[in-house]
Amino acid sequence: MSLNLKDIPRVKTITKEDFLKHYFKPQKPVVIEHFIDHWPAYKKWNLDYMKTAGSEITVPLYDDRPVDYKDGFNQPHAKMKLGDYIDLLKHEPTKYRIFLWNAIKEIPQLQQDFSFPNFGLRLMKGIPMLFFGGRDSYTFMHYDIDLANIFHFHFEGKKQIILFDQKQSKYLYKIPHSLITREDIDFANPDFDKWPMLKNAVGYQTELNHGEVLYMPEGYWHYMRYITPGFSMSLRAIARNPKNFSKALYNLVIMRHFDNTMRRIKGQKWIDWKNQQAITKTHKNL
Repeated sequence: MSLNLKDIPRVKTITKEDFLKHYFKPQKPVVIEHFIDHWPAYKKWNLDYMKTAGSEITVPLYDDRPVDYKDGFNQPHAKMKLGDYIDLLKHEPTKYRIFLWNAIKEIPQLQQDFSFPNFGLRLMKGIPMLFFGGRDSYTFMHYDIDLANIFHFHFEGKKQIILFDQKQSKYLYKIPHSLITREDIDFANPDFDKWPMLKNAVGYQTELNHGEVLYMPEGYWHYMRYITPGFSMSLRAIARNPKNFSKALYNLVIMRHFDNTMRRIKGQKWIDWKNQQAITKTHKNL
């Protein structure tokens, strides 16, 4: 048995009007296959190019270890020079990923390789974020703290994507006071005996290829696994739905600070309690 996942719709390209009508307003995901073929980045951006552009820059690295009470919010697990990290990606599987890295700020020449697309939403131009990963490295199922509309542009290789909307949260073993599900769930091959409520969740899936763009609507849960080494860039627009915007403000102003405070006060007991609550709250619907 596998997760109940539909293929994310795909289009070759799209107009602003069609995007707003068919995907943004109904809050449905879509993959646009040939939207950035005219960008210099489409031809230039690969791991070798990134290594040449920023070899000596020190980058933050994350892996798939469980959250520890001593970890700060989005605190990296290691650091490495970009050139060394890309060599590692190309020569052997590694769990280390670059996550939420504002590479454009550190390598300004990259800005010349792309333009901000007009999807009819105001994109936050100061924070184009890059993400890198090696073969079989993955992100835990999570949603973003600001519940933004996200445009995810993939470069080099293939990447597996699984998405769920917020209505599916009650089936996903969400950790309270956080943005993630239980970290011991393998969404690529879930154990339904251990996590029976996952059988009720209805989501989406796709494999992103070089140059393709994925639109993820506001607050969508996402799991991403690198089938081959590669990297992606995310552009975002703030949540338009008032409920999502309010939730984003709560997450940014209250939730993350409350969680960090409780980690300092209760230590690992706080993490263990949250992990147990994820099961208790989800299984009450059984």
